[in-house]
Amino acid sequence: MKGIIHLVSVSGGKDSTASLILALKQFPDSTFAVFADTGNEHEATLDYLGTLEHVLGIRITRIRADFAERIAHRRNYVLTKWPEKGVPVAQCERAAALLQPSGNPYLDLCMLKGFFPSRLRQFCTQELKTLPLTEHALWFVDTRDVDVWSWQGVRRDESAKRSNARGFEDLSGGIFAFRPVAGWTAQQTIDFVRLHGVPLNPLYSQGMGRVGCTPCINTSKAELAEISRRFPEHIERIAAWERIVSGISKHGDSSFFPAPNDGRGELRGRDIVAYVQWARTFRGGRVPDPQWDEAAPACASSYGLCE
Repeated sequence: MKGIIHLVSVSGGKDSTASLILALKQFPDSTFAVFADTGNEHEATLDYLGTLEHVLGIRITRIRADFAERIAHRRNYVLTKWPEKGVPVAQCERAAALLQPSGNPYLDLCMLKGFFPSRLRQFCTQELKTLPLTEHALWFVDTRDVDVWSWQGVRRDESAKRSNARGFEDLSGGIFAFRPVAGWTAQQTIDFVRLHGVPLNPLYSQGMGRVGCTPCINTSKAELAEISRRFPEHIERIAAWERIVSGISKHGDSSFFPAPNDGRGELRGRDIVAYVQWARTFRGGRVPDPQWDEAAPACASSYGLCE
C-alpha cells in the first residue's frame, strides 16, 4: 500500500492557514507546505510566510512559474508572423524588444498573452498556481512513490463558482484534492486560526477582506479604493505593467481591469489610474467619495480583529 503525503497549498490567507494547522495537527510527520508566488503578491504576505514557518515549525517551499522559453517562442512569432497579418514592421520590432523575461511570473504571463487576465479569461490561476502546484505534487508522486493529498483552502460560500466544491476529489495520477474547510464560513476560519494562537496575515487588519494578488482582477470596488489609499505603490506597479503589456499588444492597448461604465453607457479611461478614480466615487463615478481622501485608520477589519 502506498504512503500518503499531505501537501498544503499555502496562500498566506486565512483559509489555507486554517488548512495548514489542521494538517499539522493530524499528520505532523507527513505534512509539507508549498506557496505558489504569482509575482503579484503584497510584501506583507511574503513576510507572513516566514511568520508561519516560525510559529508552526514548518518549512514552506516557494515555487514560481517560468515563462522564459515560451516568451522566446512568442518573440519569434511576433517577428515572423505579425508582419504577415498586416502589423507594421516597426511595431513588431518594438513588441519583440519588450518581449524579454522579467523574472516576474505575473508580468511575464501577461507579456506572453499580450493582455491581462479577467473574470471571463481567468488564466492567471491556472498558469500561476494550479499548474506549478500540480507539477510540485507530481514530483512527490514520481520521486517518492506516494499518493498526494493536495490540501486546498477552498470554501463553498466564497463564490458561485466554488459553491459545489467537493470535500474530497480524485484528480488522477496519484493526486487527490482535499478541501477541509469547504463547508466553513470566513469567520470560522478566522476564529480557528486565532484559537490556535497563530497570527493572521496583517493585511486583514488593514481593510483587506481577502489575501492574494494585490490587486486581484476580482478585487471589489471598495477594496481597490482601499489598496490605492494604503498601498499606492502597488497601483503604480500595475500602471507600469500596463505600459509594458500595451507595448506588446497587437492593438497597442492593454489594461489590468476592463473599463468601468459611467452609468450612461459610456466607457471611461481603461488604465488602472482611471479605474482607481472610479473606485473612489459614488454613483458610477459621478460623485467623489470623501472617505478615500482621509488617512487610513490604524486598524480596519471586517472580521472583528480590531476589537
